[in-house]
Amino acid sequence: MMSSSFNVFRVGISFVMMCIFYKSAVDALPELSPQKFFSILQPGKATLAYFCQADSPSTSVFLEELNEAVKPLQDYGISVAKVNCVTEETSRYCGKEKDLMKAYLFRGNILLREFPTDTLFDVNAIIAHVLFALLFNEVRYINTLGDLQNIENALKGKANIAFSYVRAIGTPEHRAVMEAAFVYGTTYQFVLTTEIAILESIGTEDIEYAHLYFFHCKPVSDLTQQCRRTLMEQPLTTLNIHRFIKTMEAPLLTEVAEDPQQVSTVHLQLGLPLVFIVSRQATYEADRTTAEWVAWRLLGKAGVLLLLRDSLEVDIPEHANVIFKRAEEGVPVEFLVLHDIDLIISRVESNTHMKETQEYEDNDMEGPDMDIQDDEVAETVYRDRKRDLPLELTVELTEETFNATVTASDSLVLFYASWQAISMAFLQSYIDVAVKLKGTSTLLLTRVNCADWSYVCTKQNVTDFPVVKMYKEGENPVSYAGMLGTEELLKFIQLNRISCPVNITSVQGAEEFLSGELYKDLITYSRVSVLGLFSPTMTTAKEEFTEAGKHLKGCVITGVYSEEDILILSDKYAVTLPALLLARHQEGKIESIPLANAHAQDIVQIITNALLETFPEITVENLPTYLRLKKPLLILFSDGSINPQHKKAILTLVKEKHLDSLTPCWLNIKNTPVGRGILQAYFDTLPPLPLLVVVNLHSGGQVFAFPSDQAISEQNLLLWLKKVEAGLESHITILPAQEWKPPLPAYDFLSMMDAAASQHPPKKIPECTKETDVQENDGEQPEEKSAIRNEPIGTWRIKHWSRSNWFGEAKKSFVYDNKEL
Repeated sequence: MMSSSFNVFRVGISFVMMCIFYKSAVDALPELSPQKFFSILQPGKATLAYFCQADSPSTSVFLEELNEAVKPLQDYGISVAKVNCVTEETSRYCGKEKDLMKAYLFRGNILLREFPTDTLFDVNAIIAHVLFALLFNEVRYINTLGDLQNIENALKGKANIAFSYVRAIGTPEHRAVMEAAFVYGTTYQFVLTTEIAILESIGTEDIEYAHLYFFHCKPVSDLTQQCRRTLMEQPLTTLNIHRFIKTMEAPLLTEVAEDPQQVSTVHLQLGLPLVFIVSRQATYEADRTTAEWVAWRLLGKAGVLLLLRDSLEVDIPEHANVIFKRAEEGVPVEFLVLHDIDLIISRVESNTHMKETQEYEDNDMEGPDMDIQDDEVAETVYRDRKRDLPLELTVELTEETFNATVTASDSLVLFYASWQAISMAFLQSYIDVAVKLKGTSTLLLTRVNCADWSYVCTKQNVTDFPVVKMYKEGENPVSYAGMLGTEELLKFIQLNRISCPVNITSVQGAEEFLSGELYKDLITYSRVSVLGLFSPTMTTAKEEFTEAGKHLKGCVITGVYSEEDILILSDKYAVTLPALLLARHQEGKIESIPLANAHAQDIVQIITNALLETFPEITVENLPTYLRLKKPLLILFSDGSINPQHKKAILTLVKEKHLDSLTPCWLNIKNTPVGRGILQAYFDTLPPLPLLVVVNLHSGGQVFAFPSDQAISEQNLLLWLKKVEAGLESHITILPAQEWKPPLPAYDFLSMMDAAASQHPPKKIPECTKETDVQENDGEQPEEKSAIRNEPIGTWRIKHWSRSNWFGEAKKSFVYDNKEL
């Protein structure tokens, strides 16, 4: 993969221009005449030269960058020179003016490449272009996915590939890749592209950034098999690439039988942690399979070792199955009880996150004896650990009792893990619900500790915790996916008491349904009741509405009326059948919506939109719902109840459809204290209230504030909004375009909710998840058809280990009982 001449050049690195450098500045840019320059060129040695007649303002910037590149290029054995085109000497490189806008790369006295100076715009571009030209045999530039596949097929069983995507030639990332290729180009085949389509075909998410993949092609013996690929997740810098490639060269898995505190590998030298999978002789094969799977997942992030407990004299806690060793010297190893591979991965990634951000200094998770917990949820549970919960109000289920219990009575089942802080926090809310329902409900509240009964949870397709499901005889189980708090869960339970949609059989019953009298004890949980009106012959439309009602069960009360006297209601409410009647109980209003040719998904969306308030008070619970509309927010901040005149002005503009492109809302900082922090992010100090702002979260991040010296009236507000739309108003700040990500990907609850929503597109309300695909299995409780994730042999063996040390998890992001936004 490398020319012999350049091999000689690399082995014998020397400085061509050493004899003519200034004594006071070894790395200064030498100035030579054309005759002197060509006389000192040596065979096989590379030199970058810039020919110029005289210094000018147009070349001064380039010369500064070229001077900065002298020392780095010298480190690679490449000389740099400035050649003055004096009048008494002639050279073809000192000809026309356009020739003076180029730099020339020579090997010996042979011209290899000429570069327009505008492509050498800074020191990174200079180094990247020069190395790229010299390494043309070692770095393959490709334009199509077919080129990449051809290279991959040619190298299977022979060599590994370092494939990189950079946004453009000459960028800092391009320089880093070229510098890595200079060192490792004889060992690995480097492949480079700037075509984003190739990167997209590999399946990466952040395609706007530079990426580097390591293709493990050398071990592939089957030419039809694809090379395994490992993504370098750190930014493309020379040091990061060096560290990454070194980890690719290290053994995938190492077996040890010595004190983990004394073990040292190349990973520690590179600043990466070590993960020891503790094994016993009796479970060696399963443990090794699991360790190899963990090693592939952590490749490039940590070293993985299989620790043979039976051959070890050092004492290890009986239930510890994972040992974590940081790269920092003097830090003791941590003995952990982690139930599955994802938690091991999260533990490593959380350590990397804390190290990179320097957010914590030697802040180890030491277990339940520590005074202060890093994670707010874990700290809450730890401080409440002595609180006695009336667990007797719920029935604890096991593998033997689960099916018999949920088939014998209507049951609510909490699937949780006793080692996980979030589960234990939500268990308190679950028990609070049991207290509120004591003696008033026929629903049996039960719980399954998946730490002890993983088979039950697997069979019910529970892979994340906590999860609540409702089981009713003859119906599919319904999953709860709302806020992990008492009130929201109680609402879900109460609204599931009735079947949806309710079949109304008389006009009087329909009137009682619309007035709220029919289910007056549920009105506090559902502000809107929805009645579908259909003639007896409209069977298809009625079926679509019925399906929509099932999807919305637990979120809103729905009913259906399709008797012979349907025209009585149709005439009274002036609707054309089929139609919906929306009864808003707080406002005492009934609205009608036609349903011609509407499918179930459309009806779900119609009802979902109807549940949204015209001018809502923004809270922690409902903010995600309104953000999904992807409109700029028009927020009225107040320190208590809002002024009726302000509310009237905004509602008038809403009614006149002047605010259709916005989401008008208000935020009471007394009810939602996080509003103070929001305002302080917009202003240096907390401004006087009330205050009206427009926040363009989804495009640009600009924040505009309504003039404080103007009254909030219909006319003033409309005029101000028109100025904002026309770009005549100055923003007070621009919110940074950064993602708010959880510290650990395993606890990215929003992405979990989005994934669930994408699997069930008709369901737009996040608090409701209907599981429709179930099957009977030999008389047992129906199981969901969703595929259980495939895991290697030994993975589930880890899940059966004891997991009492749930404080050993790393920091998580969690919204719990309205305590944080």
